[in-house]
Amino acid sequence: TFEGETVSACRGYSLACASCLYFLYTNCMADEFNTGEPIAYFLTWTTYGTWLPGDDRGWNRKGEVANLPSNPLSHETADARMKEDSFLLSAADRKLVEHAIGAHCDFRGWELHAVNVRSNHAHVVVDAPKYKPDQVASQFKAWCTRKLKVQYPNRERFWTQGASCRWVNTDDELEKAIEYTLEAQDRKGVE
Repeated sequence: TFEGETVSACRGYSLACASCLYFLYTNCMADEFNTGEPIAYFLTWTTYGTWLPGDDRGWNRKGEVANLPSNPLSHETADARMKEDSFLLSAADRKLVEHAIGAHCDFRGWELHAVNVRSNHAHVVVDAPKYKPDQVASQFKAWCTRKLKVQYPNRERFWTQGASCRWVNTDDELEKAIEYTLEAQDRKGVE
């Protein structure tokens, strides 16, 4: 239902859920890269260890857009290199993360268009003028980590490295990114 979208890429480098990758990479890639100020960013990042290289759901290499097929050897290697167990957000954690994102937007004066935190990833649509999207995602993750550390003081890693960062350039793209963030996850039955 997201046919015809054109959200140009900032070539994010973290892994995202398969549905997100499908949406972002097959439906949201503009023919031209926007070098001007976007009207918003569509950011996605995953929780630590929940989407490893080689995953059966597909995966992408750091810095690449292509969704790669399952690779059991890559998955086994990535799993062996993990420093902690994977991390899933509880319902309470999800609310805490959403609140932290909203509070950071208030602090920075950014316009939060939509946020949806799931058990293993988060989607945010935000207008953050004069900031690069990877900086915005990093700031959100840092604020959320500080809040989560209160509940999990011995845990070091909550998020995967990096984030998927997409530029939203038109009002139509903004509407579609908000709709995807707020409604598509529930329609797909994603926790």
